[in-house]
Amino acid sequence: MDTPYPDGRWAGADVWTTVDALRTWLDDNRAHDGREGLLLRVLKLSEEVGEVAQAVIGATGQNPRKGVDHTWEDVQAELCDVVVTALVALRTLTPDAPAVFARHLARVADRSLGDGDVGDRPT
Repeated sequence: MDTPYPDGRWAGADVWTTVDALRTWLDDNRAHDGREGLLLRVLKLSEEVGEVAQAVIGATGQNPRKGVDHTWEDVQAELCDVVVTALVALRTLTPDAPAVFARHLARVADRSLGDGDVGDRPT
């Protein structure tokens, strides 16, 4: 089932089609290119992970000065930002990002879940 984005524009779009469109947009609007641009794109992940941490701290009220200033929905959104940023960085490194990711995911699943089709496992 497709979950539309608020404006519906990317509803139903393939993940990798969207990732590639984002990569192209970033490439067309970057301040730095070459190796420096690539490194900065990868470093963006650290910023996004920090925002996840900030949201978790805010959702649990761990900062007594701020109290509860985030929700678990904020944490979800920040985690999605990490995933999108990582996929865009991977696509920047290789045009074969979908295959690279699929192979890696399969290795992680085999290592963690054992051999076999994950779809055959009971939930």
